[in-house]
Amino acid sequence: MGQGARVAIVDDHELVGLAIRSLVDRAPGLEFARHERSVPEMVRSALDANLVLLDLSLRDDSTPHENVSALRAWGAHVLVLTSGENPFLVREASRTDALGVARKSSPGQDLIAVITAAAAGEHVPSTEWASALDSDPILESAPLTRREREVLSLYASGMGAREVATALFVSENTVNDHLRRIRSVYRLVGRPATTKVDLYRRGIEDGFVPVPRRG
Repeated sequence: MGQGARVAIVDDHELVGLAIRSLVDRAPGLEFARHERSVPEMVRSALDANLVLLDLSLRDDSTPHENVSALRAWGAHVLVLTSGENPFLVREASRTDALGVARKSSPGQDLIAVITAAAAGEHVPSTEWASALDSDPILESAPLTRREREVLSLYASGMGAREVATALFVSENTVNDHLRRIRSVYRLVGRPATTKVDLYRRGIEDGFVPVPRRG
């Protein structure tokens, strides 16, 4: 790699790649490496970037954890780019080795400043990142146990109690006991969840249930 910090991007939207390339090409001390639509396509070649800008929500159903891990193993730093529509994925990204998260809608000058810092290996603070860390139910003392989070995630995402029981290799009565305690916990913290729709909403709010992907 050359003297300037080389920046690549993984994003399945061509226009985003073109916009980032235009910004990077005009920024002193930065060079644009390439644009790929997926992480496997990026890491297939030899390392040629100091920093990879990673779209938070790729349409290949990959997860932030999988993608950041692969890029770090490849040897590049990672900065996550988001449109801000999926707090579940931002929260997941906050648990990875990414250096931070930046909004795609940020002014060009601000985005370049963030990219430059990340390319030098610096952690990049942001409102989205801080919010994800502050509200992460895994980083805090969560009101639900790990098994209860699993039950909530499956049940609130559309499974019935019997299906959840089969998926977790427990009895249906055990699942119903978990659901009763989950509802009780939410009631005690002032966020009642009496219906399945309520549980779905609480699950999304707390990061236990993924936000549906669009398109």
